[in-house]
Amino acid sequence: MDPLVAPAAICRAVMLGRAAVVLTSAGAGLLLVADLWRVLSVIAVTVLATVAEVTVLTRHPAVVRRALPVIGVDWLAATGILLLSKGGMAYFCFAAGSAALAGALLGMRALGIWAVQAAFGFAAAAWALRAAPYSPDVAAFVMAFPMLSVLAGMGGAVAASALVRYVDLTVEVTASAQRSAAADERARLARELHDSVSKTLRGVSFAALALPSSLRRHPALAEQLAETVSRGAEVAAREARQLLEGLRGDVPDRSFEDTIHEVSRSWQHDAGVATRVTVACAEPGVAVRYEIVRVLQEALTNVQRHAFASHVTIRLIQSGGLLELIVADDGIGFVVPEELGRLQSQGHFGLVGMAERARAVGGHLRVKSYPGAGTVVTVCVPLDPLE
Repeated sequence: MDPLVAPAAICRAVMLGRAAVVLTSAGAGLLLVADLWRVLSVIAVTVLATVAEVTVLTRHPAVVRRALPVIGVDWLAATGILLLSKGGMAYFCFAAGSAALAGALLGMRALGIWAVQAAFGFAAAAWALRAAPYSPDVAAFVMAFPMLSVLAGMGGAVAASALVRYVDLTVEVTASAQRSAAADERARLARELHDSVSKTLRGVSFAALALPSSLRRHPALAEQLAETVSRGAEVAAREARQLLEGLRGDVPDRSFEDTIHEVSRSWQHDAGVATRVTVACAEPGVAVRYEIVRVLQEALTNVQRHAFASHVTIRLIQSGGLLELIVADDGIGFVVPEELGRLQSQGHFGLVGMAERARAVGGHLRVKSYPGAGTVVTVCVPLDPLE
């Protein structure tokens, strides 16, 4: 991030705040000074200078890189107000703002500028006192005004420095969070590839290695191996496609509720099965939302392939610190084995994969189903699992 972002923000705040104070003091002068045109001239110069400076700073923020020209132009406006107000309160307020502007741009390096502004202020105060003699107490009060420039300049420098540190810390924290998220994404992608595509390709590789020798000695076995290679390649392609769809399905910039509705709408359009979705939960962590979305996609895929359902209900609710996903269909159902792992030996990997995903984020999966009575898949995970 540009290190001058903070000084630019401070400069705009100083200009606007200074304009408010000067206009207030000038407005009070309308009630006390006989020469109204002089007061109106001070107001006009203040407004024009502030509008011009803020506009240039907003449209061309890089101008703060030229600190001395900016301070010089601002000091010209201060000189104009000095001549118009003849050393009145409006000038001292404007000069204090100019000193704060120098502090925001140069920091403590503006000490020489503050000294010059203070000396100029003492001269203006003396001019004002000679033009209209005041009591000793009021004169001492007026002579103290020039020191406001030094104090305001230091305040501007400290504020700009604090804002720069705050911005730098914010950028560092954001960058750290992005690095952590990127590492989590890489680890998750590696796990997905290891658990699906890489295992399938390893089996294909073994079959392909045995194929040349089998062609010469066991043609029938070679035919089976060739079929295994073909089926494995199809499975690997399907797993890779599912992995890519899963990665596209969960967009971190989109809310979790919108993501769930989008996945459900897309599946309903493809499968032609009526779907009702209810989402009432807080926004979970990145890892949890990814696994929940993938479990939902796999559950809906199972419904489409095996359930022959006419209606699906999806509920995502929160109970304390737990997130519960319920996918219920009115399909043909099946007999749920006591151990879900037995489904894997029968070639049904969907429920096993969903259970593994739930465990990966500290949760668990339950399946209730009876022949002819539909199926209910429930996944319960903590909203923020411990790493």
